Amino acid sequence: MTTVTSNADWDPAGYLRFAGERARPFTDLVGRVGATDPQVVVDLGCGDGSTTALLARRWPGAAVTGVDSSAAMLAAAAEHAVPGRLEFTAGDVRNWRPDEPVDVVVSNAVLHWVPGHADLLGRWATALAPDGWLAVQVPGNQAAPTHALLAALVRSARWADRLAGPHDVLDPAAVLDPAGYLDVLTDAGLSADAWETTYLHVLTGEDPVLRWVSGTALRPVIAGLSDGDAAALTAEYAAALRAAYPARPDGTTVLPFRRVFAVGHRVSAG
Repeated sequence: MTTVTSNADWDPAGYLRFAGERARPFTDLVGRVGATDPQVVVDLGCGDGSTTALLARRWPGAAVTGVDSSAAMLAAAAEHAVPGRLEFTAGDVRNWRPDEPVDVVVSNAVLHWVPGHADLLGRWATALAPDGWLAVQVPGNQAAPTHALLAALVRSARWADRLAGPHDVLDPAAVLDPAGYLDVLTDAGLSADAWETTYLHVLTGEDPVLRWVSGTALRPVIAGLSDGDAAALTAEYAAALRAAYPARPDGTTVLPFRRVFAVGHRVSAG
């Protein structure tokens, strides 16, 4: 079974086990951004920087900055840095305020960690330059077994007293539906588009769904546990996941994963 420890910081290696699957929503999101020659591009919650580097390749004339609060992720992102072209900086996306108007703001798989982020999106919209773009993607899988089973464990008699809360990321209310994001961006004065996609990830190996969530939703749940308790909770969770996501006859496991997208454009007057 997959080994999970109670390290509180992000684990870039664990997150990147499914780099291809996790990059696909980013590509789909940015593909709906119509900026042609932006000068200032910011990736809020840039993680290990691998997808931020895609922004620099798409817009070679832009100064691209990735912002993240994880020291481990920023250390991994430094490998992608290109002085003057692609840089990374430490910061909390909740407090981000640019020194100048921004042509493109991207935030991929971040805002579900931020309660009440609708207000934050409104503030980010005010940072856009004329003809600027704001693009966000959030995982919307909170009602699926990956999250519902973990939420049930968190509330269970065995674990509730040992786990520090809150665990808002497991709550279906952690993200809006597409119509909600459409309203938020429209109310912020942007021309908006919003949609959702459910990806069917075909996974291989031992406990592949556990390995997927070990890099994301499980990480903060076990962060305050001893290694022994973390292993015990993980084993209980793994058994539940195997029942919810059984392997197919060919040995693969299908993980349906819903994601919600929203893109806003500040249309220039005239």
